[in-house]
Amino acid sequence: MNPFKDIENIYFIGIGGIGMSALARYFKLNGKNVAGYDKTETELTRKLENDEISVFFTDEVQQLPAAFHIKEKTLVVYTPAVSVENPLYQFFNEKQFLVKKRAEVLGMITADLPTLAVAGTHGKTTTTAILAHILKQCGVKLTAFLGGISENYQTNFISDGNEVVVVEADEFDRSFLQLKPTIAAITSMDADHLDIYKEEKSLQHSFQEFAAKIKNPENFFYKYGLKNLNGKTIGVEVEADYSVQQIEVKNGNYHFNFKTPKETIQNIIFGLPGRHNIFNAATALALAMKFGIEGEKAAKHLKTFKGVDRRFTYHLKTQDYILIEDYAHHPTEINAVHQAISEMHPNQEILAIFQPHLFSRTRDFMQEFARSLSKFNNVFLLDIYPAREKPIDGITSEVLLEKISLQKKKIVSKSELPKAVKNTNEKVIVVMGAGDIGEEVEKIKIELINEN
Repeated sequence: MNPFKDIENIYFIGIGGIGMSALARYFKLNGKNVAGYDKTETELTRKLENDEISVFFTDEVQQLPAAFHIKEKTLVVYTPAVSVENPLYQFFNEKQFLVKKRAEVLGMITADLPTLAVAGTHGKTTTTAILAHILKQCGVKLTAFLGGISENYQTNFISDGNEVVVVEADEFDRSFLQLKPTIAAITSMDADHLDIYKEEKSLQHSFQEFAAKIKNPENFFYKYGLKNLNGKTIGVEVEADYSVQQIEVKNGNYHFNFKTPKETIQNIIFGLPGRHNIFNAATALALAMKFGIEGEKAAKHLKTFKGVDRRFTYHLKTQDYILIEDYAHHPTEINAVHQAISEMHPNQEILAIFQPHLFSRTRDFMQEFARSLSKFNNVFLLDIYPAREKPIDGITSEVLLEKISLQKKKIVSKSELPKAVKNTNEKVIVVMGAGDIGEEVEKIKIELINEN
């Protein structure tokens, strides 16, 4: 049954978001008239425009094309990151259009299709991208909604067919409870989004609700050590049901064995840095095998997985400089980035450039952020990226800076950043954050390779 058969026009409020843009592409491919609003032009919005999807950067109702005023034939999709005060959101609601959250629409698309879903406060984007890569390389006709740009396919949306749908199951705003997965995994349940959940217990309960959607525990996988879940455990160098063993680093790649309840797959090669990424690869492998892909066949495609844009992405790798970008915006993720850099570039001094994301997250994890950032040799902090939030009294980058136990640390503005990086002694530089800091990486790179 097609729930969208009478809909001709689909308008996205917040179309430039990673999940929203994938949905926009899906509907365009399915013959719908698609347009949307976002507040800033980005690489993603430019790609949408290249796909002949109209993107507007002002939220004035009079800019709406005539077709999107036809209530009976229009669906409006919004992301919770958009304020309810947005004039377009208010207009569509007041006129009683069909208005749905992104997660609800994704749930409707996948309701009657075999669905593989990956949830977790960290790791879900990379795991989902690895899983989609394995299945695609094994000839499965899949549709994939990814939470990042796959470097193998330069897209966050893959549409080869409907044998299976691969989705990133997002816990923000309890979105993942809209899905009905056939096979699923939870990679982590660390406290996050406390602006929504208020306390960690509530977040964990939400993950348990998600897990309960999988009626057969044989089809549910979770990280070894997580509590109050019923399924198969996955771990790295622990006695889990599915376990990575005998890890070695050779020529910049990991080599390891993967022990499952039925077999041990030997000498798997995987290139993404960091132990956290070995776990992500193991999770994707377990899901692919449960879907029905033969283990050895699935494992050999890990070697060709290139990564996800802004997830430990190398922008420079020369004798003079290493420049890495990562989406890390939570203390656990910053710790994982530090571990990966230390393993791949041992005995090197590291400059961390960090843009805190959200006032509430900075407040909730102030001490943890300070501890994570203190592991580096030098720290540059940018101002907090507000996203959907208004400032909170007493929560600033200056307050966080005070708590970092390093001598070398300072607040840097975006305009000063490239020169400030060039003037440091550290030759390994990592840029972290989930805001708009990614727009600055190219400027830093140009400054570093400039001989003057």
